Amino acid sequence: MMGKDVEEVSASLVREYLSRKGLKKTIACMDEELPRTNSSINNRSDLRRILHLEGLYKKNKTEEHPLKSMLEMIVKDRMNEGGKTKARRHGDNQTTSSSSIDTAGNVKREEDCMENLLCDIIVPSQTPSEKLHKSFAVHPESERSMYSLSSSQDSLLTVSKEGFPSEKKVIDTESQKNRSSRIRRGIMAGPIAMHYHFNFLKPLFLISDQSDMTSVLSCLTQALKEIIFGSSMACFTEEWKQQNLTFSDSPGLKYGIVQKKGGPCGVLAAVQACVLQKLLFEESSDDSLEELEVSNVLRTKCLSLALADILWRAGNMKRATVAINTGRSLFPPIGRYKSDGILEMIMYVTVETLDDLTSVLEQHVRQFESGPFGCVLLTVSAILSRTIAIIQSDMDVPTSTLIGAHGYCTQELVNLLLCGRAVSNVFDDEMKLDSGNGNFTLLKGIKARCNIGLLSLFEHYNICKVGSHLKAPKFPIWVVCSESHFSVLFCPSEDLATDHCKEEEFDLYYYDGLANQQEPIRLTVCESHTHKTNSDLIPPLELCIRTKWRNAVVSWNNTDPIL
Repeated sequence: MMGKDVEEVSASLVREYLSRKGLKKTIACMDEELPRTNSSINNRSDLRRILHLEGLYKKNKTEEHPLKSMLEMIVKDRMNEGGKTKARRHGDNQTTSSSSIDTAGNVKREEDCMENLLCDIIVPSQTPSEKLHKSFAVHPESERSMYSLSSSQDSLLTVSKEGFPSEKKVIDTESQKNRSSRIRRGIMAGPIAMHYHFNFLKPLFLISDQSDMTSVLSCLTQALKEIIFGSSMACFTEEWKQQNLTFSDSPGLKYGIVQKKGGPCGVLAAVQACVLQKLLFEESSDDSLEELEVSNVLRTKCLSLALADILWRAGNMKRATVAINTGRSLFPPIGRYKSDGILEMIMYVTVETLDDLTSVLEQHVRQFESGPFGCVLLTVSAILSRTIAIIQSDMDVPTSTLIGAHGYCTQELVNLLLCGRAVSNVFDDEMKLDSGNGNFTLLKGIKARCNIGLLSLFEHYNICKVGSHLKAPKFPIWVVCSESHFSVLFCPSEDLATDHCKEEEFDLYYYDGLANQQEPIRLTVCESHTHKTNSDLIPPLELCIRTKWRNAVVSWNNTDPIL
């Protein structure tokens, strides 16, 4: 190699291809991420000589349709050699179409191959709705997509299709000093907020036109508002904007997430329950409440792990998308859309392994815990992890929303966070209702036993039926739906969730992030066959408890009952 570094020669070969194709913006992006050095080869003749391509170059010039770049010549030569080897192996003297490039169509096929190899395919002209449908409205078992927004001058929007091995790595600021080690395959988007970079080792579809990117993101934000509110003109209320996942500083309650105002309680209760799962049963081997006197580091770690579980579950254990606040508007709102100053600032990162998801969340957990819009970021992340189209197919009525009247979470949103599916009901499996004339309506419920359960006051009033998949979860933690509010009930002993548990007396702990609790609330529950159930003064929480433990008598242990 005449003393030339292999990486420098490879980079020069890629630049020669991009130059021959006229991809100036892509070259600029590459030069920013992988700057030229004194060892870079800028002369085509020198590059041909170093790679010993003189003979191949002369042969190409005699072709009816000569190729433009050296990289294409190399690929053509290797494809021809592969075709000959395959023909010899099978005793077939016929020339395959992939080894013949005498027609324009076959030249195009090789160029497609080159573009895949270089991870630099320019998206053909599409309408914004077609782009959005192709990127997000897809079936979980078919084509999946990823959005990552760059804040570089060209504001590249990258879209990746499933079907190729992928790897994403978060690179901190210090590692930028060795930029040449960051690019082996694929072209990374330009610098993004906080100087984080993501390596995508799969084909990238670059939308380099600013107007195209704006149209796609505008369509996405409109679709998000439609599934969240039912209208692209609706906005998040101040209660949602101000709500993050901040923990309490009260002694004995440092595990608790504080709710500032009414509205997003369904999201907070679901996250709270998942944090308790990590804290009580996965990050500690002790079944006492001592570990709930947690350090700030441990509770933040449990929060990031809980968020990872929620998003990975929503992505069907195959992928997840994390919404990250960049702190500035990334595109101007267009069309029938009312800006609320949140969705326009979000960048999306999609990963395809749980380890990568955990890594991204650990890097950005402060945005969820203490930054603005933490609750909104989680909601958007869960929606895009599941995808908008699949959420609509989860619902009994596709036009249902995830946030209802007065800014309250709907059951669909709570179910999305608890079980990964935005179904409209809490009973087990599915239910078919006869609509007459041989038609029926399919109502969708919870398909499998969940990690976290749910108890509802609506069941006490015979308005709904909570199935065993939620009523008997894998861990003794329940989200409680009572009086248009969600809170959490849990037991520090995992034995309570086992099928063989027949305890007649046990303790449950209650936490309500909106109640301004100053100390833990411990309830002692015992089974009784003589209690009366017609008292109008029974606290709603006790009525919820009795939907699971039918004959329960609850002692509040000198704490004032919550009425």
